[in-house]
Amino acid sequence: MARCPAFDELHILDALYEMDEDKLQDCSFGVIKMTKDAVVEAVNNAEIELTGLSRSAFMGKNFFTQVAPCTNNYMVAEKYRKQEELDETIPYVFTYMMKPTPVHLRMLKSPSYDSQFLLVDRKDT
Repeated sequence: MARCPAFDELHILDALYEMDEDKLQDCSFGVIKMTKDAVVEAVNNAEIELTGLSRSAFMGKNFFTQVAPCTNNYMVAEKYRKQEELDETIPYVFTYMMKPTPVHLRMLKSPSYDSQFLLVDRKDT
């Protein structure tokens, strides 16, 4: 794939799964790639800039409990845990270790892949 897909692209999970970590850097929105157990495998620069956290603050850590516990709730983490397939976009406000930041979260998971993704697009205010 030559480009990062758009945040709202229909088959974005297929495209993201085929991208290596270098290509994820081309995305203008935050991309967090994690195992099915929510351990972060990759994070792109857009997400690092949005959160102000270092790459090492993400890598190898459980996203919902160690990186962004503000997402460890029924709206986000529980959907990943309970649903085998997921492609849902919701408005959200990040609050953990940063000033409240309104975003759109796109939650992506499929039984076809061994990784799942959380995409973060800063809301226009």
